[in-house]
Amino acid sequence: GPIATGPDAEEIDRLLSELAKPDQPGWRQIEDAIALEWSKSGSAAMDLLLQRGRAALEEGEVDTALEHLRALTDHAPDFAEGWNTRATAYFRAERYGLAMQDISRALALEPRHFGAMIGLATILREVGREEEALAVLRRVHELHPHRPNVTEGIARLSQQLDGESL
Repeated sequence: GPIATGPDAEEIDRLLSELAKPDQPGWRQIEDAIALEWSKSGSAAMDLLLQRGRAALEEGEVDTALEHLRALTDHAPDFAEGWNTRATAYFRAERYGLAMQDISRALALEPRHFGAMIGLATILREVGREEEALAVLRRVHELHPHRPNVTEGIARLSQQLDGESL
């Protein structure tokens, strides 16, 4: 079969610079294209584990997802999306400490992973660390200024934190 290739770094750079433009009507397609590049592990077997993990998550089968995703991160420790997806599974299991560890691994490998950052901000908010959540969302907004939930999150947290400091 075809040989799997990993993320195309030049293509990701190009897509991210397009995404960062404040006036970008095609941002959803660009976001999808970036997600697709980030999902390429470079190995057909690892791609399959990612697909199975995601499918199990969609079915609400968190334990099954975690089995696939633990195998993925064991065998492909340099694949950022493996850590990001496993973080999602841990988040669904309400295991926030483990989710945050995996997000850290994902961001160490791909510091511009806005999906992982949004996950991190969600957890930080959940555990009452609003100032950190706000800082993370502001970083997301620099990379990706188009998502309504990010803009709303920044507005809500800013308001909340201003209110507390008065």
